[in-house]
Amino acid sequence: MSAAPQQLPLLVVGAGISGITTALEAAEAGRKVVLVEREPYVGGRITRTHHYFPKMCPPSCGLEINTRRLERNTNVRVCVNAEVTAARRTDTGWSVTLRHQPAYVNELCTACGACSPVCPAEVADPFNLGLARVKAIRLAHGNAWPRRFTLDRAACPAGCRACVDACTYQAIDLDAQAHEETLEVGAVVVTTGWSPYPLEKLPELRGGLDQDVIANVHMERLASPGGPTAGKILRPSDGTAPKRVAFVQCAGSRDVNHLPYCSAVCCLASLKQAVYVKEQLPDAEVTIYYIDRRAPGRNEDVLTRVAAMEGVRLVKGKVGKIARTNGVLKLKVEDVERGVLSEAEADLVVLATGMVSNLKLQAPPFGVLLDEDGFGLPGHDLGLSVAGVARRPEDVAASVRDATGAAARAIAATGRRG
Repeated sequence: MSAAPQQLPLLVVGAGISGITTALEAAEAGRKVVLVEREPYVGGRITRTHHYFPKMCPPSCGLEINTRRLERNTNVRVCVNAEVTAARRTDTGWSVTLRHQPAYVNELCTACGACSPVCPAEVADPFNLGLARVKAIRLAHGNAWPRRFTLDRAACPAGCRACVDACTYQAIDLDAQAHEETLEVGAVVVTTGWSPYPLEKLPELRGGLDQDVIANVHMERLASPGGPTAGKILRPSDGTAPKRVAFVQCAGSRDVNHLPYCSAVCCLASLKQAVYVKEQLPDAEVTIYYIDRRAPGRNEDVLTRVAAMEGVRLVKGKVGKIARTNGVLKLKVEDVERGVLSEAEADLVVLATGMVSNLKLQAPPFGVLLDEDGFGLPGHDLGLSVAGVARRPEDVAASVRDATGAAARAIAATGRRG
């Protein structure tokens, strides 16, 4: 006999801040929840952020509180390295197929670290967006939870068992296989988050062509103590501190050839990153080129504070092209306020690339309705919700509020069927 509808767990797909919030709010209201994440850790994009609004503090403290809540709450089952491969509607909710990737490092791992030093293989570090190289077996990042090492099996040299031999807990299985399971759930909340617009699609700004033209997400890693430069803002090309830093707003955003919409947080992100630069490199010249200055709500004080900083200029102008001439990055700028075309030089350029909904890139098989930009739309199916940046561009605080509402909707939907 199948379980009563109200006893079926809720499924949350994506364990960024929206997914974690949805899962915890539902679990602490007494519901069973399955939280699914394709990465080997929870936290999503904010784990890669140095500071976030409104307190300008590291996200690690808030995430630690939430992971402790996850650890303590027996109503939540967390599945990392997993994704939804199939789903169909049923009379009581959804029948969902989960694919679990091979657990080369299993739950016996204590994160002691004995395996990593003996590993002969290195890979580009996905957590640091390829800005550094790391061992094939490692902790994904310093605050990763579950606190378990991960292994890029494809990078292992043929016949190598160095990590297995070094592990005294028998936590490494090089022959582990993927497996699938089927879940019956009462409602689904999709919180699959976002990806940055690719630099490579902006060659006119030397995106993907020049090491010293980076995206805003890269700047977060450069400024972070856990990043590839241990928190020092350095030019990727030669490891020197930049003396002139240019922030280019709406890089590929509000542009019919790229992303036609505003991603809501890019202006604030660049203002925040200008503070990173000035705090660390007080003599550096910082210029922010913008179309419009957008700092909604209580964050307007950040705009006022940064605009008043010595050595920071906010120029209303569109950067149309960046070239490297005689080793110097040269920006061609339409200076709107002066009504002239001008040229500026920089040692490091940060492109404020926008948010792309992961639903547009790879939607899970629930038939989520999408708008013309690839963000999830509210549907008539009460058992299916979308929250966070999968639904619209927004900051962390808005995503948390959105996720709380999604948890309430999911609980209400299953209650109606009960």
